[in-house]
Amino acid sequence: MKILYSMTVIAAMLTVSACGDTTGERAVSGGAIGAGAGAVGGALLGASPIGGAVLGGAAGAATGALTH
Repeated sequence: MKILYSMTVIAAMLTVSACGDTTGERAVSGGAIGAGAGAVGGALLGASPIGGAVLGGAAGAATGALTH
């Protein structure tokens, strides 16, 4: 039940999040989304939520900064 609830919350967060207009805004929002998804993913997989948040945040920020 926890997994279903977590996945529902993640899906809701992603649908209402905005990416931003500038490179900086996209990097920040991508980092925040990535950190949240990484933390939840790490927790669900039995790994460290903090490690997942760090990796997800870095990947999200890089993706947000590199996209238009």
